[in-house]
Amino acid sequence: MENTDIINRAESWLTGNYDQETKDKVQALINGDPMELKDAFYQNLEFGTGGLRGIMGVGTNRMNIYTIGMATQGLANYVKKHFSNLPQIKVAVSHDSRNNSKLFAQTTANVFSANGFKVYLFEDMRPTPELSFTVRQLGCQSGVMVTASHNPKEYNGYKAYWNDGAQLIHPHDEGVMNEVANIKNIDDVKWTGIPENIEIIGKEIDDIYIGKIKTLSLIPEIIQKHKDLKIVYTPLHGTGAHLVPRVLKEYGFENVNFVDEQMIPNGDFPTVKSPNPEERATMQMGIDKAKSIGADLVLATDPDADRVGIAVRKPDGNFMLFNGNQTGSLLVYYVLAQWKARNLFKGNEYIIKTIVTSELIKSIADSFAVEAFDCLTGFKYIADIIAKNEGKKTFVVGGEESYGYLAGEFVRDKDAMIACALIAEAAAWAADQGKTLIDILNDIYLKHGFYKEDMLSITKKGFTGIEEIKNMMKEFRKNNPTELAGSKVVCVKDYQE
Repeated sequence: MENTDIINRAESWLTGNYDQETKDKVQALINGDPMELKDAFYQNLEFGTGGLRGIMGVGTNRMNIYTIGMATQGLANYVKKHFSNLPQIKVAVSHDSRNNSKLFAQTTANVFSANGFKVYLFEDMRPTPELSFTVRQLGCQSGVMVTASHNPKEYNGYKAYWNDGAQLIHPHDEGVMNEVANIKNIDDVKWTGIPENIEIIGKEIDDIYIGKIKTLSLIPEIIQKHKDLKIVYTPLHGTGAHLVPRVLKEYGFENVNFVDEQMIPNGDFPTVKSPNPEERATMQMGIDKAKSIGADLVLATDPDADRVGIAVRKPDGNFMLFNGNQTGSLLVYYVLAQWKARNLFKGNEYIIKTIVTSELIKSIADSFAVEAFDCLTGFKYIADIIAKNEGKKTFVVGGEESYGYLAGEFVRDKDAMIACALIAEAAAWAADQGKTLIDILNDIYLKHGFYKEDMLSITKKGFTGIEEIKNMMKEFRKNNPTELAGSKVVCVKDYQE
């Protein structure tokens, strides 16, 4: 987009039905750094297959009440067309601890209610998986979670859910994207909320949700023996503070300790550079706390509590951080071992992993004669397999290498409450054998072979970053690598095809 087009687009915000504070900020951008102005207005913030995600601020390419409202109107239009036979369409809305998340959730609820929907709005921040659960529990046709997951503090996001409690997949993702693209102006949005259409929900859903999580416990008698297992938990200033401690207590763990500074919800995430439990620096305060009190296990959930990172004490008192593949392999092994020990298998069980997740998990499933599904990256594809097999086969456990895991079928997104409970339970099981989770992982390696992987994360910001990423993918497709780290490439799969 040419600079004159960008300025024209920005100036349209000075004359439209935008609030004065927004207009003042737009004027400051026009008077200021041209690159900042360009990044804010060079495109409309794209509603992708996972919804919206972007830096907060004024502009068409930013997360703000106007881009949120337009996205919600588009989603509402699609839902109305798809469920035109229903006398009352219902939706659920929740948000995380990020700056503006509550405002964005209220904006979303207002637009839905103005469209005649019955809206179940959480009273305060709640984890993403609880929103997924609520959509199914209350028989909703859609749902929205306002969150940017583990992204830096400048970001926020908007995840759209369908009536199965999962994020949108084909054909609904394309249908919603088209409807959102058709909202050309903020005047196309029904902004004025209807309060009587909005019902505030909270503890009553928490109670049902936690009750379901408790049904996943496999070894209550062993937990009782090791109820003093010393655990450190941190929600990294996010939504996990509300539920993870309660879940662990209900499971029977009585020695759960907290990183007090990080128990306080705060969208600035003041104690970490990034609220991402994949990064050792993010886990450090939890590890330091664990060292100081002699704890055995550290659990850290990201701001919307759908992912969990763990660290386990080694014999020398230092801590080993498990990567996503290690934790996923451990969880699958533990859960399948307990199902076998308790004669729960009926022959129709299965697990799921994504294509970028360790093949060790499939090897573990094979050893228990349990079917293993592979799917594309993204938990919505795991949820789709669960939906397609509902009533025919039983999903046991699964996950992806990016620290997201699930057990049971009542949630259709990765769930850190469930994962924290089962990881702690596995630690109690290990302790009952005089072992740690590191020992269990080594047992897995001895049986199935040693797997090692590492991850390098590269961030490309702004419109220049988007172009760089597109060009990188074009180059890969044009010139396939012939070798990787000295090993010859024997097969290339392009999942776009």
